[in-house]
Amino acid sequence: MPRAELEYPKRPLGTVNRYSPRASYSLRVIHSIVNTCPTLHVSFNSPDSPFPAILPMIGQMGSFDRPSSDEGDVLDLYLHGYVSSRVMNLTRRPATDDSPSGLPVTVAATHVDGLVLALTPNSHSYNYRSAVLFGHATLVEADDEKLYAMELITDSVVASRWQNSRIPPNKAEMSSTSVLRVRIATGSAKIRSGPPGDEKHDMENPAVVSNVWTGVVPVHMSLGAPIPGPYNAVDKVPVYLEEYIKSMNEIGVDHSVKAAEASAEPGKKPVDD
Repeated sequence: MPRAELEYPKRPLGTVNRYSPRASYSLRVIHSIVNTCPTLHVSFNSPDSPFPAILPMIGQMGSFDRPSSDEGDVLDLYLHGYVSSRVMNLTRRPATDDSPSGLPVTVAATHVDGLVLALTPNSHSYNYRSAVLFGHATLVEADDEKLYAMELITDSVVASRWQNSRIPPNKAEMSSTSVLRVRIATGSAKIRSGPPGDEKHDMENPAVVSNVWTGVVPVHMSLGAPIPGPYNAVDKVPVYLEEYIKSMNEIGVDHSVKAAEASAEPGKKPVDD
């Protein structure tokens, strides 16, 4: 029998209220959005600042204990970026009766898949995929788990790059690299695809419809031709890199075009927010 699709619990913190039909709580959907987002934004409260902090970081979902797990499984989020001593101290917060150990964080990932151009400015929108995760971040201390996370994150930048670079990292590199592990409490995704949606009175007005172009401009990230660095001594671009660039560009185009061509829900005006 096929395995049941796992979902995050619909707690008040992570439940989508506005345009709830666009919500997804599927682990597979949410993890896929996070794993394909080049930059994640990690927010947290710091006791020494009147404002919430937000850091751009590179991250990837994975399981050190079950490395063969796929995106539909229960996973942790591994984050890499500059981790100050202040943040390190915050991640060492002990567990309480109300909260697990670690720093409470909110992580956001967003892809824009299309510019949705409608008859009126009010109905303009994006086709998008967004995900938000809530969890507790702790510093990865063990070298074997840190190596696992470093390989996971490196290969999320360019597939197979870890094995095609100088490895393993030396002691200085290991000690200077910080990785955070986020145990996820809950999360949600929100996705819009399809054409613009305008009000009936505008759509039935020939003077408006005949003068305003409507539709979707697909949007996708494009990887360009590699440019050798000043000390590069490899004559040709490696095959694995060429294949990765080609594959990612094809996936990006295909996804954005399919999102643009998706049909609105039967009998419903497309969601424009």
